Amino acid sequence: MTTKLSDKTLAALPPGVAGPKYDRAALTPGILHFGVGNFHRAHQAVYLDDLFNKGAGHEWGIVGAGVFAAERAARQKLAAQDWLTTVVEQDEKGRSARVTAAMIDFVEPADVSATIARLADPRIRIVSLTITEGGYFIDPASGRFDPAHPGIVADAGDPANPKTVFGLILAGLVQRRRNGIVPFTVMSCDNIPHNGRVAADGVIGLARLVDDELADWVGEHVAFPNSMVDRITPATTDRERAILADEFGLEDAWPVFCEPFRQWVLEDRFTDGRPALEEVGVQFVGDVSPYELMKIRILNGGHAAIAYPAGLMDIHFVHEAMQEPLVRGFLEKLEREEIIPTVPPVPDTSLEEYFRQIDHRFSNPQIGDTVRRLCLDGSNRQPKFIIPTIADRLKAGQGIAGLALESALWCRYCFGTTDSGAAIEPNDPNWDRMQETARAAKDDPAAWLAMDDIYGDVGRSSVFIGAFSAALGSLWADGARAVLGRYLAG
Repeated sequence: MTTKLSDKTLAALPPGVAGPKYDRAALTPGILHFGVGNFHRAHQAVYLDDLFNKGAGHEWGIVGAGVFAAERAARQKLAAQDWLTTVVEQDEKGRSARVTAAMIDFVEPADVSATIARLADPRIRIVSLTITEGGYFIDPASGRFDPAHPGIVADAGDPANPKTVFGLILAGLVQRRRNGIVPFTVMSCDNIPHNGRVAADGVIGLARLVDDELADWVGEHVAFPNSMVDRITPATTDRERAILADEFGLEDAWPVFCEPFRQWVLEDRFTDGRPALEEVGVQFVGDVSPYELMKIRILNGGHAAIAYPAGLMDIHFVHEAMQEPLVRGFLEKLEREEIIPTVPPVPDTSLEEYFRQIDHRFSNPQIGDTVRRLCLDGSNRQPKFIIPTIADRLKAGQGIAGLALESALWCRYCFGTTDSGAAIEPNDPNWDRMQETARAAKDDPAAWLAMDDIYGDVGRSSVFIGAFSAALGSLWADGARAVLGRYLAG
């Protein structure tokens, strides 16, 4: 018999399931969060739950928010269990479960007036974001905000009825300014380089299209701290729901399964206070950049390195990919020879130890992370996680054989079949374009690198064109296994 998760059952959770040690009724809203997904509920919400369990910060309860009507399904699941979430940490040592209660409400997604009203609430002092790499309206080639994006242009033309996250944030700031309320901090928790600056570019860039004076005011009065966030958190499926019910006796419509590891490095720049998150393991620093570059290149670049060869080999789970010597060997050789050498020293951190820890995390047999998830959205991820490393090595006159092979593996994956001939289902917001270009690149590899919005100057480098073309030709002629074997043999 299972216990259905709700406020009523918090006091009688099954044995082995930890619950909140604080009175939820004492929580008041302090943070509005856009993008209520697994990562947010396993990361920011867990840190706040830890803080609340210490008897501190109860004025920083989380209110969820969403931009798209499609997010209503997630809201309905959480509403049915009073916004509670079960977080299950798992590794080779076993699993542990806890119920977190940091979220206290969730605005109806795509309800513009209700969302702006919440943003204007003086109790909301932080607006946080996990809207994925593709949610920031970034031009992939330049890495800068794209003011010509149709969604941004539409919001600039009708700022009182915004449809984008930046339009909503700006409308909330305008309302607070009109009412004489201190502006909130905009805190990006997304996995993109300089995420605070990128969020600022979006909000200020949109404001600039509306009114120069408004843009100047936002730039002067709103804080956009950069952060580095990390925790491997796969999507929830029936598998995870069944494990929770069978092993812990708890019924949760949307639990989160994740690794034990978590990290949050955050710049201490806020306009109207912040939770005392340093008490629960958040590292506040003056400059996040070294930590951010380390994580994006070594961890996220490492994910890309194992994703595409594993996908072409029909490997399903990430830990299974790490059990394949060719994939694991490719990861280690690429990291040590081409990626890690581009990462400058990081305060109080050993890059060697950091990579060893990542190797261990990727190998976690319990996490259930899928290769398909790692392969997702390469058109947004590669320009952030791989191509800047290529650019740095080309500029320094250093070798790029492994990085060229990684890029060729991505191209081969986007063709839409594995080496066995199995179909690869669409796995990118721009899948049609990526597949069409990959098919053209089979006979003309330069066609792939001609995607200037993705490769920029890297795609025009004769050195890279040559290495990429040779790698892609070999993949088509011999398959991923043979090509990786030759790469590892030198």
